[in-house]
Amino acid sequence: MGRLARQLGPAVVQQAHERVVAIAREEKIVEGRKMRVDTTVVETNIHYPTDSSLLGDAERTYRGGRVLIRGMKKVEDIAGQAGARLRDRSRSVKLRVLDIARAARSKGAQSQDKLKKGYEKLLAATSRVVGQAKRFAQDIAAGVKRSADIMQQAALEGLRKELDTMVPRVQQVMRQTKARVFGGDTHAEGKLFSVFETSTEAIRKGKAGKPTEFGKMVKIQEAENQIVIDYEVYAKRPSDTELLIPAIEAHEQQLGRTPRLVAGDAGFYSAKNEATAQEKGVQRVSIPNRSTKSPERKRQQKKRWFRNGQKWRTGSEGRISVLKRRHGLNRSRYKGDDGIKRWVGLGVIADNFINIGRVLSNRT
Repeated sequence: MGRLARQLGPAVVQQAHERVVAIAREEKIVEGRKMRVDTTVVETNIHYPTDSSLLGDAERTYRGGRVLIRGMKKVEDIAGQAGARLRDRSRSVKLRVLDIARAARSKGAQSQDKLKKGYEKLLAATSRVVGQAKRFAQDIAAGVKRSADIMQQAALEGLRKELDTMVPRVQQVMRQTKARVFGGDTHAEGKLFSVFETSTEAIRKGKAGKPTEFGKMVKIQEAENQIVIDYEVYAKRPSDTELLIPAIEAHEQQLGRTPRLVAGDAGFYSAKNEATAQEKGVQRVSIPNRSTKSPERKRQQKKRWFRNGQKWRTGSEGRISVLKRRHGLNRSRYKGDDGIKRWVGLGVIADNFINIGRVLSNRT
C-alpha cells in the first residue's frame, strides 16, 4: 500500500479512508451520535535543530552548502571539466561550523566577537558555493556542460533543476542567519528549519518534555468505537477554535447526521463555537471554558453529562498516542507536503482496520 500510495497521491488515500469509514457505518460500528476531536503534531523527517538557535542556523547553512557541492560533483562526473570549475569548499565550511560551535560554548564579549567572525567566514564561503552552483546551472542550460549520452544528459537536466531549487533555499537560510546573528531578529519572514522539508513549522503545544515540535499540525476526529472518521494535515497551523465547526460539518458529511454530543478540550472553546454548534442541532457541547467567571457556566461544567463528555474526550489523547506508537505518526518518513498527508492517511486507515476488526470479532 505504501508503494501504491506514492503513485496515487494523498487524494486517493483520502478516498480509501472514506471507504473504510463507510464500511464501519454499514456494519453499524459507528452511528455518529458522538464526536470528539483533538490536534497533534506529526514531525517531519528532518535533523532536529540544536538547542542553540545560532548553532541551528550554522547547521542549516552547512547542510545547504554541502547539498550544492554534492550536486556539482555529480555534474562534473558526467560533463567533465567543461565550463565553470568546482572548487570544493566542504572542508572550509565544516571548519567554520566547528569554530562557531566552540565559540558558542564560551561566554563573554571575546567569544561573541569570535562567534560573529566565524559566521562571517561561514557565510562568505557558502556565498561562493552558491555562486558556483548558479554558474553550473547556467552552463548546463547553455549546453556548455553536456553529455553525448541521452540518459546522462537527462541526468544533467535533473541536476540543473535540483541546483535551481536548492540555491534559493540556501540563500534564504543565509538571509535569516544574517538577520539573527548581526541584526538580532529571531523572527525572519519565511524562516526555513530545513532545506529539505521547507514547509516544516515550529509548533509549541505546551508539552513539558518537548516544548517545541518541528512538523505539521494534524486534526484527528473520532466517533464511536474509536473509529477515526476524519483527519486533516494543515499547511499552516490554525487555531483550534477555528476547527470545531468544520469538524462538525465533516462529521455530518461522513455519517449523514449531526452528532448529539461534541467533546473537545478547552482550546476548541469559544462562545460563538458553542452557539453555532447548538444551532446546527448539537444537543450537548462538552468543551470547557477555563477562564469563565460565570457561576452559571461553572455549574454547567459540573453537571454529570458534561463531566462524562470530558471523560470520553480524554480517549482522543489515547487514540493519538496509539497512532504515534503503533502506526508511526510521531514522525513522517515520506517527503514533502503530499508525503506527510499520505503517511498520516495510511496510519489512520490501518488503525481503523484494527478497530473495525476488534468490534466484529467481539460480536462473533
